[in-house]
Amino acid sequence: MRRPTKAIITDAGYASRYLPIAKTIPKAMLPLGNRPIIQLAVEECIEAGIKEIIIVATPEGKPIYEDYFNNAVNHIRKQLRAQGKDERYDAVRHVLDFPKIRVIQQDPALPYGNGSPIVSARDYIADDEAFLVLYSDDVVFDSSDAKKLIESFDANPNAKAIIMAQEVDASQVDKYGIISLKDGNKLDNIIEKPTTDAAPSTLASYGRYLLTPEVFKYLNNNNTGLDDELWTVDAITSIAANDDVYVVTTDGEWMTTGDPKNYFLAHLKYVLDHEDYADDVRQALGDN
Repeated sequence: MRRPTKAIITDAGYASRYLPIAKTIPKAMLPLGNRPIIQLAVEECIEAGIKEIIIVATPEGKPIYEDYFNNAVNHIRKQLRAQGKDERYDAVRHVLDFPKIRVIQQDPALPYGNGSPIVSARDYIADDEAFLVLYSDDVVFDSSDAKKLIESFDANPNAKAIIMAQEVDASQVDKYGIISLKDGNKLDNIIEKPTTDAAPSTLASYGRYLLTPEVFKYLNNNNTGLDDELWTVDAITSIAANDDVYVVTTDGEWMTTGDPKNYFLAHLKYVLDHEDYADDVRQALGDN
């Protein structure tokens, strides 16, 4: 199996917790600082050496992503140059210099669920290549999980899948899919939102995966799960029943932006860690 050179980034859900704004703007286009959430995932892939990125979007989101990653907005560039502010265009140049980004629409014939965007990109994945999957609403600060997944694949070329995990406090396990391990660092199962007493570990699974085409045996209309949705985790645990699925713990900090509260917390962390107005924000929050 060839090591990954392609990544699938998914943002094809309804984002109903973000209505009404999500009816017009894809959730992953909401900002962290002056960059959209999805750009962090793209840059994570680039750091890992990924050559082609496939973004799977809704019909409404597809033209927005195509515009963001391809439109040079030359009229703005000319205006900035005329004003002597050409350096403000550097952020646009950075986006336009990204490797190949293909934006596709999720197949409407597939059931709802976080596995359907992956199936929608099947035609772009060869039968002999591994690939990355990143959920755009999961952001990882201070590390490239994409790079770590590929390094793990290099060390374990027999892997049929590799998933990232983060240690969480034992009191928080009932909020996450918690990993059960076997044989050291191999996946046995993922228990969804267990009680503290029933949790097999404090390792939470989230949306960073290295997969092989083996996953497509299980991601199909005949294998829907909870709420008749197509779940990536169900497919991965099915693989783990017969083949090696490795678990890697992140070196960074994973945060979700999947709902307004957690999005705000992730945005706040990003601003405090990366923006030159961070001290002003701390002062406004009374955190001196």
